[in-house]
Amino acid sequence: MEKGYIHVYTGPGKGKTTAALGLGLRAAGAGLKVHMLQFMKGRRYSELDALESIPGFTISQHGRDEFVNKENPEQVDIDLAQQGFAYAKEIIKKGMYDMVILDEINVAVDFNLIDVHDVLKLVKEKPEKLELVLTGRYAHPEIVKIADYVTEMLEIKHPYSLGVKARKGVDF
Repeated sequence: MEKGYIHVYTGPGKGKTTAALGLGLRAAGAGLKVHMLQFMKGRRYSELDALESIPGFTISQHGRDEFVNKENPEQVDIDLAQQGFAYAKEIIKKGMYDMVILDEINVAVDFNLIDVHDVLKLVKEKPEKLELVLTGRYAHPEIVKIADYVTEMLEIKHPYSLGVKARKGVDF
């Protein structure tokens, strides 16, 4: 790719991570190297099992299997997010991948685990050819402003509102 673009998947609806995974899968199928960093996630999701067999697509988690208290995040959540962000900066700077997906980074910013100014700096200084994807609800307006693609997922209808629990293979 001559030029890499910045993608944002945000909004209150389901499908942000799934859309990013689809884009990453397409890129890996075209022979590109893809890495997804998941912030605020430490649970073994079904996509992790599937991705192990996809050449050129790697994933790392930088969170734990606990909900983070937005009003008073625990130090461990701040530390994990900061470590994940440091790793993101490292792999982006080294040019190790053609596409990097920062899954749930928008939430990490909204919860004050990562400073928005640090994310903006990273985005502005990314290598020219890197395709960079940022997912999660609550995308900061400044991130939206500098992105090339912005997709807002809007929930119209979801079985969860009827009391249906999340289903393995569909919801996680």
